[in-house]
Amino acid sequence: MKKIWIAFTSVIVLSFAVLIWVGTQVYQKQPPIPDKVLVKDTNEVFYTKEDIQIGQNVWESIGGMEVGSIWGHGSYVAPDWSADWIHREAVFMLDLWAQRDFNQKYNALDVEQKAAIKARLIKDVKTNTYNSATKTIIISKERVAAINNNIQHFSQVFSKGNERYAIPEGALTDEAKLKQLNAFFFWTSWAASTNRPEKDYTYTSNWPHEPLIDNNITDSSIIWSGLSIVLLLVFIGILTFYYLRNHEKGESLTKPDSDPLANMTLAKSQKAVLKYFFVISLLIGLQVILGIITVHYTVEGQSFFGFNLAKYLPYSVSRTWHTQLAVFWIAATWLATGLFLAPMISKKEMKYQLFGINFLFVALIVIVFGSMIGEWLGVHQFLDLTTNFFFGHQGYEYMDLGRFWQIFLGIGLVLWVAMVSRHIIYAIQKNDESKHLLIILLISVMAIGMFFFSGLMYGENSSLPVINYWRWWLVHLWVEGFFEVFATVVIAFIFSRMEIISPKTAGRVSIASASIFLAGGIIGTLHHLYYSGTPIQAIALGATFSALEVVPLTLMGFEIRENWSLLKSKKWIQNYKWPIFFFIAVSFWNFLGAGVFGFLINPPIALYYIQGLNTTAVHAHTALFGVYGMLGMGFIIICLRFYSDRVWSSTKLKRAFWFLNIGLVAMVVLSLLPIGIIQAYTSITEGYSFARSSDLLYSPTIQTLKWMRMIGDILFSIGIFYFCWFTIDEVMYNYKRKK
Repeated sequence: MKKIWIAFTSVIVLSFAVLIWVGTQVYQKQPPIPDKVLVKDTNEVFYTKEDIQIGQNVWESIGGMEVGSIWGHGSYVAPDWSADWIHREAVFMLDLWAQRDFNQKYNALDVEQKAAIKARLIKDVKTNTYNSATKTIIISKERVAAINNNIQHFSQVFSKGNERYAIPEGALTDEAKLKQLNAFFFWTSWAASTNRPEKDYTYTSNWPHEPLIDNNITDSSIIWSGLSIVLLLVFIGILTFYYLRNHEKGESLTKPDSDPLANMTLAKSQKAVLKYFFVISLLIGLQVILGIITVHYTVEGQSFFGFNLAKYLPYSVSRTWHTQLAVFWIAATWLATGLFLAPMISKKEMKYQLFGINFLFVALIVIVFGSMIGEWLGVHQFLDLTTNFFFGHQGYEYMDLGRFWQIFLGIGLVLWVAMVSRHIIYAIQKNDESKHLLIILLISVMAIGMFFFSGLMYGENSSLPVINYWRWWLVHLWVEGFFEVFATVVIAFIFSRMEIISPKTAGRVSIASASIFLAGGIIGTLHHLYYSGTPIQAIALGATFSALEVVPLTLMGFEIRENWSLLKSKKWIQNYKWPIFFFIAVSFWNFLGAGVFGFLINPPIALYYIQGLNTTAVHAHTALFGVYGMLGMGFIIICLRFYSDRVWSSTKLKRAFWFLNIGLVAMVVLSLLPIGIIQAYTSITEGYSFARSSDLLYSPTIQTLKWMRMIGDILFSIGIFYFCWFTIDEVMYNYKRKK
């Protein structure tokens, strides 16, 4: 056991040392925000630093990443504003010079004429004119004309609305704010089209792909992509060999003939957790309804079957609530599971546990609906920019809620950590064979509380690369990292209490699994940051270690087989059939959604072309719901199984399970994946801006594929209905029955 702990500690220390070092490079090598943007020859001040920074705040207030995207991060209906700006600017300047020199449009010129004008464009936009001494950027008069043309276009989009972008009329009408918003768009496009000092690639490593300015994939992206694939194959072989050699070496344990937990006495605090599952069911239902509205906006950008819904609930708000509720209900499920298991771990009801559970429940309700109201007010421009930052819409996907609500949630998590940890520490002090299992559980619980605060490491005026760096600490490390370790250990603990596996073996396997997963997962966080104004180290290390994240997922077939065999081993285990079925589904989607679809977009050579396309949505849905959602549902079912004293009918859960899984497959196969493939082909052959253009997304083929999604969505919604029906019915039954 000592060797396993040394390996775990080494992974944590070394991985975070590397991740933090890259973070220092992000701060030092991020694209500069100039004090002034000056016009060449005249030295006229076109933009100031204040314009750009306030423009970023304006962008955040209208929904930020929930309205189009910047550098590929965000939503999928409207364009990527930085890529669209670059393309429109390039087309305008090419036509301007072609008209001036040859009295024709650029596309009408012959090959030699095009080459000469294109070379002039590349020199103009790619030459880095930032002066670090004066902190100024110089732009040509031709570029000023192009920028003014873009300002007119984008101002009209946000003030007059654009149905194909799902932006309602009057989204932003303040002329000063429109000017500042355009200043921010200019800066993001400048960073993506201007070469780093003494380098032949831009601050975003030549993202987006834009042939007009020779923004093509870099050599380093290709090299590190190839290396990542080689490493993936090598480590799959090594891990498979290790697994086959060691997976039978756990302690021999004869499974009992009856359920060891059948007569478990529940504490008052455990029964108090029931209300969490009731509210979580309502949140799941609300999230799905918002998902239906959000996806409908992709075919009818401002209405819902003719009704002008965008006037009251625009796409930016519906998508914000849809993604945020997913994180809320999944996290709440896992936290409720921790509160339920706490007395099982210590075999003792701790003082004030019941009060803490009730307090956290009220706090959860206030945070969920308080943040939703704040986001609605922010997007509708009822809040000033600073108030919006604290109480409204921060504008960053999966962490849109205002800073006040973040802090409130952080305080709640600290309380949760204290409530669960004291039970674990009490049990550890018994020094029995479950000690190591409980220690790794304690580490995961404390990490969940601690790493949430990474989302508070940036401020209102922090730059985009810095915000993205810390945002992925929260989204990747908190949700995909330590919550996953927590889930693994919780399942191991439950199985050990059911005497399916010995506590000693459960501890050893949990620590080893956490070491393997985090070895790729911590540094693998950087794969989200390849093209986000970050240095080349993000590509090198992100590509290498994100490939290692996929390695353990390739063994999910063994886990599915073992869980299936477990169901057949003893008759009483059939009582836990549906939790185990949901855990089997987690293994399946871990392999397909997180593994296959995750690696589809992980290598730099892939992400360069398909970041922010529907291929990302494929991974998001199959990993977030397929893995974490299914896992949360499995936790709810197994907790209710411990509560309930009645024999369950399989009807509701059977329908829920199969409709959810078949619906998710249909959603991906019939719609999201084909659209993503068409977009990827367009991005590779024509350029990224074309892949995100409304001309492509509203083409007959794509529109047909969007409507095809209804098949999967209807099946999935039926599954949600049956799951929520079962959960609410079981909660109400257990509330009513006598103690």
